Amino acid sequence: MKFKITDSIDKNLSESKSDELNHIFAFGVFHGEENSFLKSGNFKKFEFIYKRLKRLDFKAKKGKSVLIESPVYSLIYGLDKKDKFNYDSLRSFIAAAAKTAKTNKAKEITVVIPELNGEYYIKKGLFYSAAAISEGAELGLYEFKKYMSAASDSKGKLKTDKDEKYPEVINIHFNGLKVTKDNVKTADEGFDFGKKTASAANFARDIVNEPGNVVNPEYLADLAAKISKESGMDCEIFNEKEIVKKGMNAFYGVARGSKNPPRFIHLTYKPKNKSKSKNIKKIALIGKGITFDSGGLSLKPADFMTTMKSDKSGACTVLAIMKYIKNFDVELEVHGIIAACENMPDGGAQRPDDIVKALNGKTIEIDNTDAEGRLTLADALSYTKDLGVDEIIDLATLTGACVIALGEYTSGVMGNDKDLISNIISTSQITGERMWELPFDDNMKEKLSSPIADLKNVGNRYGGAITAGMFLEEFVPDKAKWCHIDIAGPAFTKTGFNYNPKGGTGVGVRTLLYYLNQHKL
Repeated sequence: MKFKITDSIDKNLSESKSDELNHIFAFGVFHGEENSFLKSGNFKKFEFIYKRLKRLDFKAKKGKSVLIESPVYSLIYGLDKKDKFNYDSLRSFIAAAAKTAKTNKAKEITVVIPELNGEYYIKKGLFYSAAAISEGAELGLYEFKKYMSAASDSKGKLKTDKDEKYPEVINIHFNGLKVTKDNVKTADEGFDFGKKTASAANFARDIVNEPGNVVNPEYLADLAAKISKESGMDCEIFNEKEIVKKGMNAFYGVARGSKNPPRFIHLTYKPKNKSKSKNIKKIALIGKGITFDSGGLSLKPADFMTTMKSDKSGACTVLAIMKYIKNFDVELEVHGIIAACENMPDGGAQRPDDIVKALNGKTIEIDNTDAEGRLTLADALSYTKDLGVDEIIDLATLTGACVIALGEYTSGVMGNDKDLISNIISTSQITGERMWELPFDDNMKEKLSSPIADLKNVGNRYGGAITAGMFLEEFVPDKAKWCHIDIAGPAFTKTGFNYNPKGGTGVGVRTLLYYLNQHKL
């Protein structure tokens, strides 16, 4: 897809008349401006829209839309009230326009964005707006049809026709923006950035959507090795014997019940143009990598076991970031760490009441085998001690309690450093990946106390997302700044929302790439 800024839609309109079914005009409309949005530009030829909207009693509430097919294909999309507009409003709008073009097999869209507040027209604002536009299109058009026989060939590859990709071109007209060389350059840079971040998110979605009989720990390890080879980064993979030898018994305890052996994955990115005189920041990204979670001997009910292929979402996010990080030229040393295994209930499986010793020497009483993710993360966090990292960010579909607390669209954020947490959350406000801080509370520490071990792996039913985070904190190396992101809610959607179709969302990929991109070469 090509994206470009246009200072007028007149040329697009005249070109569309020769092939009007191949071009869609999309107008973003603020609530309350349904009868006036065409007055702010040279749009007299579109005033037929007013009559249609009046007849339909259309209100431009969030996500509401109308498609008018004659005399010009025109999509009217509700942006809600102007004071609620943000970058994510653009993503949703563009996704809707792109999907409309695809449904109607239109190769070109001209998008008209109503006049925005000045912050969206300054350099940084325009860059993020352009990035949001390309992200909205790329993310909104994503499909996972690999296993649908009608959409795939005999080798499982999607049948695609390069001559029939809809849309091919998206023209963007910002009402009120003066189109200068500098603005075009900034927008083009933003479009390119958004394409990269969306590609990374879609890569993560692909892995999340793969079923457990395809993606197991060895699959993730092989994929990491492939990424390493393609990117020229270091990759260490520990097999079952090496995991036990290193003392990762919290992790190994979870893996014991599966015939598919565990793998511990460590990818390392180092900038090519590293300054010898400069100490660069080291960041560890850790992703929960349970390729399927049955609950172990604390077996999940059937309804709760479906979609548990998505329990590897954190790992998929980390792999996607490590695959694409070379495209962003960040001046960072980044470690991608995954403790990959299945949580299954065979005769060798870990039992409730078992006690395991983690890599950092702390002992854990197993109270519930379905609280397994924190056990794998405990050893992954402990592993970073010898890496000397400055920051650790982990992503995990960790607790149902976080979904109950924040809903299906918001991740819970916790940690030991307020500045890091604040930076991650403020970045998420740009990317539209909603995040909210949950507070640690020393009064809740007793919920994790055990009479026979250093701690147990679950508290009671109250504040479960917080006690899970506080459990993880016990394994964070001293002096390291740490942020835990519980992505249990938004990692996988059964219904789809905004620019996220049903399935894996790739949550966290864009926020962390935006965050890492703050450290440019």
